[in-house]
Amino acid sequence: MLNLPPRLGTRLTGAQFANLHTFAVAARHLSFTLAAEELCLTPSAVSHRIARLEQALEQRLFERLTRRIRLTAEGERLYQLVQGLLEELEEALQPDATATVSGALTLYARPSITQCWLVPRLADFQQRYPQISLDIRTGNEAVDFRARHIDLALLYGDGDFPGLASELLMNEQVAPVCSRQYAERHGLIDAPQRLQQCTLLHDALAWDHAAFDAEWQRWARRHDALAYLPSGGLTFDRADLCALAASNHVGVAMGRRHLVQPLIDQGQLILPFGDFEAAAGQGYYLVHPPREPVPVRVRVMIEWLRECVQ
Repeated sequence: MLNLPPRLGTRLTGAQFANLHTFAVAARHLSFTLAAEELCLTPSAVSHRIARLEQALEQRLFERLTRRIRLTAEGERLYQLVQGLLEELEEALQPDATATVSGALTLYARPSITQCWLVPRLADFQQRYPQISLDIRTGNEAVDFRARHIDLALLYGDGDFPGLASELLMNEQVAPVCSRQYAERHGLIDAPQRLQQCTLLHDALAWDHAAFDAEWQRWARRHDALAYLPSGGLTFDRADLCALAASNHVGVAMGRRHLVQPLIDQGQLILPFGDFEAAAGQGYYLVHPPREPVPVRVRVMIEWLRECVQ
């Protein structure tokens, strides 16, 4: 049996269309207050619109809980339908394939790859698509595509993103890095056993659910060097800060090539134990909610990012 959304008891009027739009915004935020801010209404007006829609559908769309709301099963089905229709409408309003692509696009990415790899390339995207209003947000927390209205995310991980569409954008390579001064002071060149007397620099949020020293542990297991790793060290919540600390003689970081290659080219970092090697199972992924069709503005961003790694 088909899992259909609830049906309106009356024809779709302008008022009901407004109610449906209000519902979609409230469902995305899971908050009447945030929906009111986006729609320039009062929370009371949002609540009244939702109540009128629920009355017309003869269905409860939200469960009103203490200090929060959540969608009912009927509300979730209706949200998926309305959101899909709005995206199809946006797609249809693009005049043709050769027309100027426009609209707002929110891209969420981890701070390190944003600063070291994405931002230096953005001038080209802006030149090609000046009518796209690009909003880049960064963070290490789990991505809430609905509440934060995120169109596309650039994430570092192993490709496991349940319930989301994803594709590998580029693989990563890793190797320990430090400044030449630090390597000479500790006699590190081709001597990983000397790590025992060093300070290790850790990205404690390397990927979702990673241990604070996950990158070092993986490298050490591949090189039979677990006994060389000192306990503790300094932890950061960004890989680029680990690299910056290493370039300032603080310790040894696990460098990701896409983030640290410019510092190596400039002589601020060296590879004391040899060249980069593949980061087992780890890479940068483009992730977004599954939807068909994918909006034009999102498609051009994905295509542009693919070009950047060719």
